[in-house]
Amino acid sequence: MGKRSRQRKKEHQNNSKPGGRDNRDNAGWGAGYADIIKENKLFEAYYQELGLVPEGEFDQFMEAMREPLPATIRITGYKSHAKEILHCLKNKYFKEIQEVEIDGQKIEAPQPLSWYPDELAWHTNMSRKILRKSPLLEKFHQFLVSETESGNISRQEAVSMIPPLLMKIEPHHKILDMCAAPGSKTAQLIEMLHSDMDVPFPEGFVIANDVDNKRCYLLVHQAKRLNSPCIMVVNHDASCIPRLQIDTEDGHKGTLFYDRILCDVPCSGDGTMRKNIDVWKKWTTSNSLHLHGLQIRIAVRGVEQLAVGGRMVYSTCSLNPIEDEAVIATLLEKSEGALELADASADLPGLKWMPGVTKWKLMTKEGQWYKDWSEVPANRHTQIRPTMFPPTDTEKLANMKLERCMRILPHHQNTGGFFVAVLVKKAPMPWNRRFPKVHTHVHPEDSPVGGGREECVCSDSVLCSRPPPNKKMKRHGFKEDPFVFLTEDDPVFPPIDIDGITFTYFPKINVLTRTHEGKKRHLYMVSKELRNVMLNNSERMKVINTGVKVWSRNSDGEEFGCAFRLAQEGIYTLFPYIRSRMITVSVEDIKILLTQENPYLSKLEEDAHQQAKKIGMGSIVLKFRPDNSNPDGPQCPIELCGWRGKTSIRAFVPRNERFHYLRMLGVEVFRDKQGQGPREEEKEVKEEVGEGETENGNKDGSAKQELKEVKIEVIHHIVVTHVFADREEEKPL
Repeated sequence: MGKRSRQRKKEHQNNSKPGGRDNRDNAGWGAGYADIIKENKLFEAYYQELGLVPEGEFDQFMEAMREPLPATIRITGYKSHAKEILHCLKNKYFKEIQEVEIDGQKIEAPQPLSWYPDELAWHTNMSRKILRKSPLLEKFHQFLVSETESGNISRQEAVSMIPPLLMKIEPHHKILDMCAAPGSKTAQLIEMLHSDMDVPFPEGFVIANDVDNKRCYLLVHQAKRLNSPCIMVVNHDASCIPRLQIDTEDGHKGTLFYDRILCDVPCSGDGTMRKNIDVWKKWTTSNSLHLHGLQIRIAVRGVEQLAVGGRMVYSTCSLNPIEDEAVIATLLEKSEGALELADASADLPGLKWMPGVTKWKLMTKEGQWYKDWSEVPANRHTQIRPTMFPPTDTEKLANMKLERCMRILPHHQNTGGFFVAVLVKKAPMPWNRRFPKVHTHVHPEDSPVGGGREECVCSDSVLCSRPPPNKKMKRHGFKEDPFVFLTEDDPVFPPIDIDGITFTYFPKINVLTRTHEGKKRHLYMVSKELRNVMLNNSERMKVINTGVKVWSRNSDGEEFGCAFRLAQEGIYTLFPYIRSRMITVSVEDIKILLTQENPYLSKLEEDAHQQAKKIGMGSIVLKFRPDNSNPDGPQCPIELCGWRGKTSIRAFVPRNERFHYLRMLGVEVFRDKQGQGPREEEKEVKEEVGEGETENGNKDGSAKQELKEVKIEVIHHIVVTHVFADREEEKPL
């Protein structure tokens, strides 16, 4: 037995003892580490002395900090199916949960977050153990997992949802997320950018950055679920993220300034004690002192790249003023009026928060307190800096309006702890000196897009965020494949014309691939604005990922001119340009297409069958439009990528998206637990597998071995068993 196996066996034995896994599960969904004592005398003494918690509420505050954090889900707001998912949750799963009793206790159904718009965010206190005890709850959990993988639901801490909401994003905004991993806030930004789904390419974009190369791939995973052509993931130190160049409308080079910046900086994380139990034993005041300088440098770099008139949201999951108000006060003081705190009090009705403080003290890990810089001994000047204290000038302090900062306390709305402040840029930063330039260009939103070099001339070494030198960037981490844009006359395009794309208006130059030589495996698309950024900054930035996949190579189709097929990931991007090879299908047609691998054309209803007969072999789009006269049917449009074979038809839809669309059509999908087959009564209604055929007209016997069983319970209480591809996608057979 290997070391890992022995360790797993030991953990399994421990989990069966008191204080093991079952006890942790009783604590709440996501709870654990029962052996860690949730006490830290230094933490309690520090926050009690600071007085951040209203008088008489400190015991409630500490009690809430010791309770496990409720799980929170957010329905992605930009997809046309958001309302359908919300309807499904409220009218099916949540109603069923309310009727469930476990160990004599009625389960508390999830509740909407009162301050999140349109009831698109919900929280629940259900534990993992409870989820395992009831088949109904198990189906609910599988629903959450499947819809999360499809990008329709995100599991995200409630307070983490606040910063993007305060940014007031519009589709034309250029957005920078400075410290983006793992990507839940980035996903929100992308959703807001795509608020109008009728616009496949918003003018704006999101550049999501993280300093950790490995965490960048978590970020890619989050972003790719949303299938946007307007997202780019880059890997840089946020405190010196490079200044980017772009081509301006008048044909000159200019500096890219962002309309919106999210500055969610690394922090001590004492607001996350409810989910990160380790913080209880690791917390000291030294954590904040060590991070303060880095937080200022990142924030300074952010405001330098912010457009005049733009908004930067600064946030931390720490309650400590050293990481919060001290950083904001430093920015405001050094900006000399170029920045101001925005009043966001009315932006999220229903959210409870405490105003920022104007007085605070500093404590060392030994328990020594200092009220201002003058009290700090010389031997501590390297660890404690003047910017950590409140400004001594009372008039200047009053003009900062630090009370406009927002601190969320855990016991007020059963959340984590959080701090957020909204900064608006009124003028260029005083330490940025502009050199004379030949031309000027003003963005329609009064953003300074025009050229000119900026240079750091401030004297404070903590504040100075000098742009990196113009030399070749050092590459760290995994070496990415190149991003190669195609030309308009690239030989790859004529064969694609068979897919029904109208190339008269199609932006061919926005298509890219990931190889210089050899066959192109996939083709991706980015927006015009991101293409502009990429072409002008290939040596300045390290791009991890960008674009949405729109075509995949189809080797079996090359013989009749179909070298590529449409990819489901890019259907929202391509659909406005598709003018032919579309089949309008019904609800029953979609059920057939999503539950059978290669159904004969004759399986479709008459209308769809006749449409399909008029189309030759190749990629097709299967289009469903809701019937407004039938309120019980799905009320959202559906577009699926498919393949028209000789006598059959199939949908190229990843597994979890299949589940999603079936649920939208009133079909409940869930998988059997491992090792358990269907019940006896289910075996009697099994549907025959293998009705489809290969493109050569033969029965597809080999494919059966690669299929895995899942159970589909139709709403009419008839249980049938269908099969789905074990792989995410299959090539046309």
